[in-house]
Amino acid sequence: MKLSRITLMAAVAVSALGFAAVAAAPTFAQQKEQTVTVGGSPMYPSKNIIQNAVNSKDHTTLVAAVKAAGLVETLQGPGPFTVFAPTNAAFKKLPAGTVDALLKPEAKDKLVGVLTYHVLPGRYSIQNLWDASTKAKGKIKMKTVEGEELTFEFKGQQLTIWDSKGNASRVTIQNVFQSNGVIHVVDTVLLPS
Repeated sequence: MKLSRITLMAAVAVSALGFAAVAAAPTFAQQKEQTVTVGGSPMYPSKNIIQNAVNSKDHTTLVAAVKAAGLVETLQGPGPFTVFAPTNAAFKKLPAGTVDALLKPEAKDKLVGVLTYHVLPGRYSIQNLWDASTKAKGKIKMKTVEGEELTFEFKGQQLTIWDSKGNASRVTIQNVFQSNGVIHVVDTVLLPS
């Protein structure tokens, strides 16, 4: 009798702790409403991808490329989109002259291809990608808006994205929620074949 009373009290205590942990954890809706600072500016979940991206000092090259490619209207649309947004430093890793060549009007189709290779149709948080990776027991492949696949791999909490050429890009800021999708900041430009 004494043992079952102690067991019952322990079960109640464990249940209460579990409930408190769940109650204290923010819901997905609450997480989605959090403002994240990117490039020195707050990114508001109530604004769209373009409205937020133009304020990031770390993404001026990406914004210029999106404008040159004629993708502003698309990325202001309803989406949803998941954008892997390379920083200015990521673009500087490309061979000298690459960005200038891509921004020329005659290279518009190639620029559109590079940019849309950084976009997945749909809204994928890091948790969504983690869950898919866990279910697949490792790397997962997902088709981009450009048409080719990216490969995603978690090592611990770090997400690495592999492009078709075998180049690796790491997510440095995750889950920057937008009204029409989500942005994950990456440290390397991804290139389609």
